Amino acid sequence: MQRGDVAARGREVMSRWEKAVVGVKLTTKMRMAHEGRQYHEEESTQEIRATVVDPSGLAICALSEADPTQMYASFMEEEAGDKWDVEITSVKLRLADGKEIPAKIVLRDKDLDVAVVRPTEKPATPLAAVDLADAAKASVLEQVVVLGRLGEVANRAPIATLDRIAGIMERPRLFYVPGPDGQSISLGCPVFTLDGKVVGVLVARMLTSPGGPVSDEDMDMLTVILPAADALEVAKQAPAAG
Repeated sequence: MQRGDVAARGREVMSRWEKAVVGVKLTTKMRMAHEGRQYHEEESTQEIRATVVDPSGLAICALSEADPTQMYASFMEEEAGDKWDVEITSVKLRLADGKEIPAKIVLRDKDLDVAVVRPTEKPATPLAAVDLADAAKASVLEQVVVLGRLGEVANRAPIATLDRIAGIMERPRLFYVPGPDGQSISLGCPVFTLDGKVVGVLVARMLTSPGGPVSDEDMDMLTVILPAADALEVAKQAPAAG
């Protein structure tokens, strides 16, 4: 396939699915206490990326980004008598047109690094959504299109990159490993074949070593593609609205 043909097909994929890549605005409050007495409280807001997988607004993002307690548990050690907790006080879906919809995290899957977000109010119109059932498997070195969305500094413009499947993990379960370009796109974003079928969603695999330090030969965190079939199974388990 000619280079120009590949780029044209990539643009077609982007045009078809870019509105399904949305933001999730999270406000969190972290509290730290020593021997039962609180000595620090901090509130912060961040925006991460998610893929809408149902016209009702059901969306999938990376749990490691959506719920900071997961990350803190991996990197923070509590001293004797110290205790900390993180509370998510507000969740909003920020759509491609800038509209914000109140939402909540309705399901967490730590093993897959998936959080499922559902609007608490029915959208006025059905949202653009990726059909996870219309999926494709990918092979090593196959070209794929990775969609994303920039941050506020770039007015959250949609972006796309052409990448290749660099490898396939088969244990402990199937994950596709994107190449360097895919690694640079935000977690929670979707990956497609050149003919527009979804391959999966970007999540993180984190190496934890409770028995000692992580080996220098291993990466402690890697961006991978969760296959669409697995993402669909998680989405099906999400509690209904209300």
